[in-house]
Amino acid sequence: MNIRSNSMMAIVCLALATLSVPAGAGGEPAPHVAKHQASQRHAAPLTTAPQKPNGAGVKLRYRMDATPQLGRATPVVLQFDGVTETDGATVRLSADSGLTLQGNSTLTLPAGKRTTATVVVVSEAEGLAYLNVFINQGGASSAVSIPVQTGTAAPALKSSGEMKSTPDGDSIITMPVK
Repeated sequence: MNIRSNSMMAIVCLALATLSVPAGAGGEPAPHVAKHQASQRHAAPLTTAPQKPNGAGVKLRYRMDATPQLGRATPVVLQFDGVTETDGATVRLSADSGLTLQGNSTLTLPAGKRTTATVVVVSEAEGLAYLNVFINQGGASSAVSIPVQTGTAAPALKSSGEMKSTPDGDSIITMPVK
């Protein structure tokens, strides 16, 4: 064999190695592989809520486990990290008008542990409403508003103006008076 055929053989072996899946009994994929793939298919990634420097210091990540629909329950997964106070932290939940929060509206977060909670909201109207999360820890507080869009988003308004440049090079939109 020459160098070229050795290289080709190495590429083929590498490709076969990356395609093989650990097999369980009967040639089926091993259960841990199937579970891992199934969990990746169903769970959307968590969105990290922005934090202010002078807030409670608790990190909030969230996701919706279903598309919000009028009159239907939508589970919202909340994940909290960074509770450092020995007394823990408290969370109060509220919903904007057009959105109903089902179940308990307060949570207690233990110190030093990641806490995951699923709350359920029901959309009473189409449009954008917010699930509000108020976090208190050690005298400091944070507020996060999680958007819940039910139905289609409002269409963007089109401008009836015309884009022009000023003598200084700035862009402006001129609009006719009606």
